[in-house]
This record gives sequence, C-alpha cells and structure tokens, in this order.
Amino acid sequence: MKPSMAAKLAQLTRRRTELDSLLSDPDVTGNLDNYRKLTREHADLTPVVALYAQYTAREADAASAMEMLPDPEMKAFGEEELRAAKDDLLALEKDLERALLPRDPNDDRNIFLEIRAGTGGDESALFAGDLLRMYTRFAERQGWQVELTSESPSDLGGYKEVILRIIGQGAYSRLKFESGGHRVQRVPETEAQGRIHTSACTVAVMPEADAATDVVIRPDDIRIDVFRASGAGGQHVNKTESAVRITHFPTGIVAECQDGRSQHQNKDRAMAVLAARIKDKETREAQAKEAATRKGLIGSGDRSERIRTYNFPQGRVTDHRINLTLYKIAFIMDGDMDELTGALMAEFQAEQLAALAGSDA
Repeated sequence: MKPSMAAKLAQLTRRRTELDSLLSDPDVTGNLDNYRKLTREHADLTPVVALYAQYTAREADAASAMEMLPDPEMKAFGEEELRAAKDDLLALEKDLERALLPRDPNDDRNIFLEIRAGTGGDESALFAGDLLRMYTRFAERQGWQVELTSESPSDLGGYKEVILRIIGQGAYSRLKFESGGHRVQRVPETEAQGRIHTSACTVAVMPEADAATDVVIRPDDIRIDVFRASGAGGQHVNKTESAVRITHFPTGIVAECQDGRSQHQNKDRAMAVLAARIKDKETREAQAKEAATRKGLIGSGDRSERIRTYNFPQGRVTDHRINLTLYKIAFIMDGDMDELTGALMAEFQAEQLAALAGSDA
C-alpha cells in the first residue's frame, strides 16, 4: 500500500474514533442539525474504517506467517498462510482504493427522472411508456418510493413526456448514468408489413435540489401561470384552474405540473422540478468544461448522446458507452437492471482510479 494511502486511512480511522466520542456527548446530541451531520459522516466512514481494520489484521497474519518460515516443521504451513494473506491484502487494497474515491455529493439524493418521446412518433411515445414501467419496477425492487410528478399522455397510451420523483437511499448513484438517448428497434403493433422500426426517447436523471442551499430562485426571476388541466383526472382537475406553469427568465427553463388535485400542490411540485432542472443545467455546464480537457467514457451529461439500444427481435440490450450487450431484454424491461447499472458504476470507478493513477504519476 502507498504511504499516502495508509496515512489517509489512519486519519479516517482517528476521525471515526473522534466521532464515536462526539456522538455520545449530550451537548452534541442536543443539537439536531449537528447530530444529523455527524451521524451521516460516521455512516460514511464506518465501511472504510472496517475495511482498513481487515487489511491491518491480514498484515499482522502475514507477519506471523513470515515468522514461521525459518522453522522446518512450520515452513509449509507458513508459506500457505502467507500466500493466502497476500491474496487477501491485494483484494482488500483494491476495495480500499474504490472506497477512497471522491464521492459525488448528490449520490444519496432523491431524483427527478424525465422521459421524453423523440423520433418515431407514436412508437416513440409507446416506448416512453415502456421505459416508465422499467424504471418504476426497478425502483420498486430497490424498495424506493415512486411519485408521478407530471405526465403528457399520447393518443395510443404512451407518453409524450413523463416525470417521476424517485425517493430512496442511493437513487441518484444507481440511476445517474441513465441520462441520454435510448433507442428502440422493434416491429410496432401498428405495422402491417412486419417491418422493424427504429425510434428513440430521451431520459434525464436529475438530483433533487436542496431549496435552501443549492438553487436560489428569486420571485422577480419567475412567472407563474395557472391554467385548466387537460386529459385524465376527473371533474375536479378538468374544471378548475389547478395546473401550474413556472418560467425562469434567466435560464429560459420551464416547469409545469397538472397532476395534483390543487393549485398549491402543483405549484410546489413545479417549483421542485424547476430547481432540479436549474441545478442540472449548472452541473452539465461544469461537466462540459471538464470534458473539454478529459473526455470521460460515461457520466459526461451529454443528453444528445445515444447511450443504449433495445433490440426486441434479437432480445438484446446494448449499452454503447461500455460495449456491454445483454441478451435478457424481457428481464431488463421488467426492471431487472442491476447487472446494467452495476457495470456502469464499475466502469465509472475504473475511470476515476485511472485518473487518480495518472495524477499521481
């Protein structure tokens, strides 16, 4: 292990011990905000410190095995123990490298997930509905809560646009690489000749903004319009001006909501979406500047990029960023996305490790 890495881990171990003491102090626990902050830090440090404890324990085992080697009766046993300890140390060091990677401060946040129909007309809108079900089922498998924030249904049962709010620990970390163009290749139900059509949707995954610290929206910078909702929703929704559209003048970003039962509820939802879109715009602009010097394989935030193809006749899903093809389209469309999201997260971590190795060289 590099001395700098060992020093960092020792520092984190000391900090975790300090947090143990602080969290048992009545003066600290009496301040709820400070207590929550320290509790989150403790939770973040605990897995890293536990890994480092395993590493130091195996180092001690290796040292004990080395002491056995001069003894003829213990040499074979010592060599076997030393090999096992060295293998474990290599694996633990890699785990520690990943654990020490810079964390995205948004990883634990809830998200807004937008799906928009693109090229392909009605078939694209139907595919948007399929993607909605896929992400909803995936969220349910994780035990997350899903709220339909806004929808614009199409004539044939799909969606021109639909926005979900997904509430759950790690939602952004698991789904942040879903942003981009999703292409589908299949025979539409309306195709009489049996020809395969290609259409596309755009997905945007945005961390929920903290209204107090992330985005400041001045009242003078927005216009709020109310109007009568259209589409499904019953008499109350259709006969009152409960739908809300908010326009943010500095950015030109617009957010609207008409699915709540009251104007107040729709305004709150639209403001939350607006704040997330503004934060997302700022984040993507920062990523674009970074990409000008180092083009990342994934996580670039480029929405125009085609990231994935769903080929129904061949039963495959291909993620073009990491050249991964899985022949399990039915399972993936039913929300079984763990292999896909896991591969993307692993590739991103590999990029981070390579970048750190380059900077250390």
